[in-house]
Amino acid sequence: MPKSQKRLTGAAGSDKKGPSGKRTKTGNPDGASAKMENSSPQKTSASKNCGKNSSSHWLMKSEPESRLEKGVDVKFGIEDLKAQPNQTTCWDGVRNYQARNFLRAMKLEEEAFFYHSNCKDPGIAGLMKIVKEAYPDHTQFEKNSPHYDPSSKKDNPKWSMVDVQFVRMMKRFIPLAELKTHHQAHKATGGPLKDMALFTRQRLSVQPLTQEEFDFILSLEEKEPS
Repeated sequence: MPKSQKRLTGAAGSDKKGPSGKRTKTGNPDGASAKMENSSPQKTSASKNCGKNSSSHWLMKSEPESRLEKGVDVKFGIEDLKAQPNQTTCWDGVRNYQARNFLRAMKLEEEAFFYHSNCKDPGIAGLMKIVKEAYPDHTQFEKNSPHYDPSSKKDNPKWSMVDVQFVRMMKRFIPLAELKTHHQAHKATGGPLKDMALFTRQRLSVQPLTQEEFDFILSLEEKEPS
């Protein structure tokens, strides 16, 4: 991605995501970087999950605060997405097999929450949509990129990315702490967020959402913070 390096967590061993410069690297329950994702070929569950995945909504993490990785600032928040030409960019840098498979499962016009991670105030900042389905991530072949993967070959690339476009800001920022409170309550009551991947697969920088999860989170915009 052009300058504002948005990084999506997903490098090998980590789930880094970072559109050409866009870094979305987060994924821990506390907002820690997704780059901690284990990228060892999780083809077993990854491929399975992708094959069975029927999600049409997503949550994608990126870091809104500056952090250098191999000399590159991986900062890329939702304001950086808004500043891109046509408010569109590629979501590159994912280096976790399961997260990559979720990218490959995405379809045009599907919506994703833009989640700020690995920062002081992690949470959902806005909405974006998929405007180009999965294609090879160029950063895997760039030796000066933090996401370079010498084991990936151009005739059989390991890593994929999609293009995303800004849709809108959330009516209010939905913090991780608030989502966690609902998740814990829903585990007891069987509510919509009981199995939310943000808490059950925290390290993934790209996560599927059920329709119920997506709708519930949108409903939080209209409510006072709990």
